[in-house]
Amino acid sequence: MNYSLDDELLLIKGIYSFLLVSRVKERFGLCIETSHDEYCQGVDAGDLVVVSAPEGGAFEPALMLMDLVRTFHMPLLVLPKDHPGSRRISYVVSVGPEIFTSCSIRRGTHPEQNLICSSDELAGIVLKGGGKNVDISCLPEGISIRHMKYEIKTEFS
Repeated sequence: MNYSLDDELLLIKGIYSFLLVSRVKERFGLCIETSHDEYCQGVDAGDLVVVSAPEGGAFEPALMLMDLVRTFHMPLLVLPKDHPGSRRISYVVSVGPEIFTSCSIRRGTHPEQNLICSSDELAGIVLKGGGKNVDISCLPEGISIRHMKYEIKTEFS
């Protein structure tokens, strides 16, 4: 199915977990930091930013993580595959034109941006960006998709 993503986000929600999906609005260089190297990849307008919460949780941290990458171009940190801290990562992010969800990878340990860790209930989803739309395929039964709006507002007095 094809969904419009103008200034909105998509919330893909299962019973226990969720994905947030947004589109990139401007071209930028995404840096991916590992314990041994730094990779940089070009991100184009229309590419996707996907945040996964494999165990569910609050939406606000996922929104903040999305904005840190999409708007402020913060680098991504990747842990070594055997790092004990990967068990404590609640939210993960991937950026690219096409992203696949998988429950068979360890959180925070994959520098490949075409893959994101998900729960079992959201595994196997394929998300493809392009322009102002996202195409979603291989969606498991019982999963809901909703448009979502949010804004960061700062007021000083």
